[in-house]
Amino acid sequence: MDKVNTKTIAQNRQARHEYFVLDTYEAGIELCGTEVKSIRAGTVSLKESWCEIRDGEMFVRQMHIAPYEQGNIFNRDPLRDRRLLLHKNEIRKLYGEVRQQGLTLIPLSLYFKGSRVKVAVGLCKGKKTYDKREAIAQRDAKRAIDRAMKAGRG
Repeated sequence: MDKVNTKTIAQNRQARHEYFVLDTYEAGIELCGTEVKSIRAGTVSLKESWCEIRDGEMFVRQMHIAPYEQGNIFNRDPLRDRRLLLHKNEIRKLYGEVRQQGLTLIPLSLYFKGSRVKVAVGLCKGKKTYDKREAIAQRDAKRAIDRAMKAGRG
């Protein structure tokens, strides 16, 4: 993800806890007008969402975009499937890796790149319980070291 002219809208923090992220891809997303306005207001959640490849197209499932408050009949279903825009060869490559290696496609973050909404999609492998505990232990140890360093300086 390029830092030039980007603004992060939503992060899927749970994904980094539940999965090892092997690779990330940037994808556009097909939205309707009221959805974009709702995203600008920050009413989007990536929790419990995943990506699926059907008929040579990639879709994000269970991504919740709250209905736009000033919207009317043009508001869409908040949990509808939304098409992701990737090159066909990228979709084929991802499809092969998901099928052969049993990996999962998870949306990691949603952000504006210029005026366009982009999704960072991660090719992920599920963590076991002991992997999660190990990551928590490493994070806590790093915090303790940082605290000790800060106290030593002061």
